[in-house]
Amino acid sequence: MKPTPVTEASIQHAADLLRHGQLVAFPTETVYGLGADASNPEAVAKIFAAKGRPADHPLIVHIAGAERMADWADQVPEAAWRLAEQFWPGPLTMILKKRESVPLAVTGGQDTVGLRVPANPVALRLLQAFGGGVAAPSANRFGRISPTEAQHVAEELDASVACILDGGPCAVGVESTIIDLSDEVPTILRPGRITRSQLKAVLHADIRLSSQTKIRAPGMMAVHYAPNTMALLCPADTLIAMADDLCAKGQHIGILAFSAEIAEIPCLHILRLPADAELYEPALYSSLRALDNLQLDTILIEQPPDHEAWAAVNDRLNKATV
Repeated sequence: MKPTPVTEASIQHAADLLRHGQLVAFPTETVYGLGADASNPEAVAKIFAAKGRPADHPLIVHIAGAERMADWADQVPEAAWRLAEQFWPGPLTMILKKRESVPLAVTGGQDTVGLRVPANPVALRLLQAFGGGVAAPSANRFGRISPTEAQHVAEELDASVACILDGGPCAVGVESTIIDLSDEVPTILRPGRITRSQLKAVLHADIRLSSQTKIRAPGMMAVHYAPNTMALLCPADTLIAMADDLCAKGQHIGILAFSAEIAEIPCLHILRLPADAELYEPALYSSLRALDNLQLDTILIEQPPDHEAWAAVNDRLNKATV
């Protein structure tokens, strides 16, 4: 499936495909999504089949504006309206109690639903043209590296998708922050670009970090976002020695690094990423995918700082590595 340039006609065509129960891949500011009509259980089932995704894993419903929350959520607390005003459109997903009409196929059999208004203009135009909610996980095979370019979708899903809208590289590059507002105390289920501190500043309330093992939202598995090549996360002070050891054993290795000293390792397959978290995030998945495509023996990834700004990156890398 060759990606389609974005025009008014291609967006209208994609909206028509959604109405007819087909799958459409489209860009968001986080990653490319694999979309289906969220009100159509048969269409939603195609997402799970295309990705090889377990049926008990909930999906995020993308909507065109905060005013559509009540179409999907049975109860919209004041906290949700406040967060929507501050962060939507944007990389924040809110978990709310679902309306009875929301298909259980979308929610993984749970009584909650995840809602998000994406900031990408192509995604918003598609949602407006479609007129309803679009259930959309990342447009890749389940558990693998998320796609941040249209060609990544074509490489992974090909004929499973009726249309791939090519909106260029994703600006944020890691999945949205997910906050559960269905209980008394708000809980972050997945870190993203929007941090705990930012959320607390808006809600003026305590926000927990989830320690649950039950899959309440996307991205909560212990192994996720992973390349096919074995990947190891290494502190900067041990990465060089590990690289030397693996090379001495005849391994072909790749390195993802951001600090100056690591970036000077004489390795054929080293990718140098920015040392700023917000610049690192958009480059992460495409860089990891590039190394994965080289059929190396091992990928070594320099451990980012243990700082709130890097929480999303550390979460993804911890799940993508051995």
